[in-house]
Amino acid sequence: MEVIPRTLVQNAGGNAIRVLTELRAKHVNGEHSWGINGETGKIADMKEYGLYESASVKIQTLKTAIEAARVLLRVDDVVQATRKDREQQSAPPPEEMQQE
Repeated sequence: MEVIPRTLVQNAGGNAIRVLTELRAKHVNGEHSWGINGETGKIADMKEYGLYESASVKIQTLKTAIEAARVLLRVDDVVQATRKDREQQSAPPPEEMQQE
């Protein structure tokens, strides 16, 4: 969960360990609106900065993850069905049919 803040600090030329420690301290104190200013690499109150995380982005991310999981499950079903068809085709005929 710290990859994005760490990357912002490093790209801005800041001390990642010091800044992330300050950010964790703010969050522990209940100040959850604090984040990393990507221009300066320092912590800033995102409410004052004018940056809010959109709920629509989170909802779309969840929808995309669910759809990806569904596609993977469909592909798995197709692969299993193909394997069963190949096994049935290569299997010898039942004994009843061989006696005729």
